[in-house]
Amino acid sequence: MTSILIVTDAWRPQVNGVVRSLESTARELEGMGVRVEILSPQEFVTAPCPTYPDIRLSLTYRGAVQRRIAAFDCEHIHIATEGPLGLLAGSAARRMGRPYTTSYHTRFPEYLGARWPFPIDWTYAWLRRFHNFGVGCMVATESLRRDLEFRGFRNLMPWSRGVDAELFRPLDGSVLPDTLPRPIFMNVGRISVEKNIEAFLDLDLPGSKVVVGDGPRLPTFRRKYPDVLFTGEKSGEELAGLCASADVFVFPSRTDTFGLVLLEALACGVPVAAFPVMGPRDIVADSGAGILSDDLRQAALDALDIPGARCRERALEFSWASCARQFLDNAQTAQAAFATPRLPLIA
Repeated sequence: MTSILIVTDAWRPQVNGVVRSLESTARELEGMGVRVEILSPQEFVTAPCPTYPDIRLSLTYRGAVQRRIAAFDCEHIHIATEGPLGLLAGSAARRMGRPYTTSYHTRFPEYLGARWPFPIDWTYAWLRRFHNFGVGCMVATESLRRDLEFRGFRNLMPWSRGVDAELFRPLDGSVLPDTLPRPIFMNVGRISVEKNIEAFLDLDLPGSKVVVGDGPRLPTFRRKYPDVLFTGEKSGEELAGLCASADVFVFPSRTDTFGLVLLEALACGVPVAAFPVMGPRDIVADSGAGILSDDLRQAALDALDIPGARCRERALEFSWASCARQFLDNAQTAQAAFATPRLPLIA
């Protein structure tokens, strides 16, 4: 396979796990000689997403998307998100008779349910219909695969994630102020209701708490938790340096499907404390690189005793190169399945 079109509602300048996963996978695929094209909201007029104004939603129609798909002339289409652009691309591809794969990045029903009293089963029914229209749906973890299979999703394909272990690495010192009492308990991520950050901020822990990231609840939390250091959004070497300066990475989310920040912390030699849920359960597993418990405070305290070398060793089991190879194998498998004639049913 020499060319792939990735359609995504999540793209630059957004900073999140979906964008980083797609960027890293595309970069690795291009290194393997695959031409990768991106169809994103940058090509259309957009409007701010309700409750997430920094996320822009495409304002377009199926014909315009169909023309762009045709112009890219790629062998395979992958629809990464279930937003307006993803929905239109799926409709356009079916109209063109083109097979496509999808991927499930976000537990959208739970996110929606955290904001409004909307039945989760209704949202899953809509998502199941969207993803089952494709030839295959890529999922990051075995926990997610089992959950979606139970909900009626079909043709699920493994597509793990990776970490830049050269950028995220242990440091000899710290980039945090020397005045911050140790130990340092840190969280990195979007500061919004579905991330459950208050479960971390409310913990009675020694030392200091540091939160790296931006989001709609940042102003509220800065007022409510004046003793917590909120750094705002960081990236690149600055983010890696902050991660490596922590003693424990505390991950209170119960709704993430994976959690790239977990791998980044582990690559820095920082142990993880989290609830025993999808994402942490798959990444930490039985590696000894973190503590998973419904008692998040005790998990954070116990994680202080975990050697940094064990954490980095676990992170190095994940690479963007193997992630990209999985993605390419899935695309080729989907194309072959679509091309294989189906035998007639025998009464």
